[in-house]
Amino acid sequence: MELNKKALFNEHGDIELSKRKMINGNTTNLNDFNNIKYTWTSNWYRNAMNNFWIPEEINLSQDLKDYKNLEAKEKRAFDKILSFLIFLDSLQTANLPNVSEYITANEINLCLTIQAFQEAVHSQSYGYMLDSICSPEERTEILYQWRDDKRLLKRNKFIGDLYNEFRENKTPYNLVKTMVANYILEGVYFYSGFMFFYNLARNGKMPGCVQEIRYINRDENTHLWLFKKMILELENEEKELFTKEKIDIYKNMIKTGVEQEIEWGKYVIGEDIEGLTLQMIEEYIKYLGNLRSQALNFGIIYEGFEQEPESMKWVNEYQDINSIKTDFFEAKPSAYSKSSVIDDDLDDL
Repeated sequence: MELNKKALFNEHGDIELSKRKMINGNTTNLNDFNNIKYTWTSNWYRNAMNNFWIPEEINLSQDLKDYKNLEAKEKRAFDKILSFLIFLDSLQTANLPNVSEYITANEINLCLTIQAFQEAVHSQSYGYMLDSICSPEERTEILYQWRDDKRLLKRNKFIGDLYNEFRENKTPYNLVKTMVANYILEGVYFYSGFMFFYNLARNGKMPGCVQEIRYINRDENTHLWLFKKMILELENEEKELFTKEKIDIYKNMIKTGVEQEIEWGKYVIGEDIEGLTLQMIEEYIKYLGNLRSQALNFGIIYEGFEQEPESMKWVNEYQDINSIKTDFFEAKPSAYSKSSVIDDDLDDL
């Protein structure tokens, strides 16, 4: 089975919805919002549009003071985790067009375009955070830690190499692997990184940065849901890409991502950060791995970790940005709570 790039101008494209496909379709590229096959994209599109926010409108004056007073181990974890998140969002912005080149359903490509824009906003947000809390020298050192820290470079290579594999060998199978890699990045790596910032909030530290992370988390939640739906649609349309052998490979990719994230947690957080333990970190990340695998109908990876750990239920209080009417740190209306969050359990809208 080959993978064909979508045509740009295609006067002979199919307009019948019954002929529209995720890949290898004959699309006209016409954006007709009243003529869509994948009807779930309509609600996703409007939800994502309503999530618009501006990083610079969040006050980081307290964070400047807090950052200088972080304990050495907290600052080390903050810098390394932020460096990881910065690289991942940059990678997402660059790679999403590579995926959309081969998606032949224009309504899904509209969603991918919004996601790419939001990933760029996240990069802008991280830059604003760094500009506000540290010196230019510290900013540069944090931005490029992924090149100098061998463990951080290894983390980035797992996803980066999978993305490169698709760029170098554009097959339907490699496209699915890229989509699963995206899903791991959005649903395991990001969520684990956000958890560290939410723990800072529990300790009364870095309130503005945490608020930035909460808005980023809301966006990533919708991105995670989007790729879940894309993978499930492909599973329905292209059965040969989801044989038992291939599903085992995709499932093992999630497991590898989980195990790398646990090792990373041991390295950057360990037992040295107030409010977190290695046991809490491992239980939470294994739970995330199960949650993501089950949502794709791949089954459980880790027996005994099907439910959210009791010790980590506080994370949801920070992830659900629209469940409150005021900021955690300021008694004023939250500026960007315009739309509801897509459920993190990835239920349908």
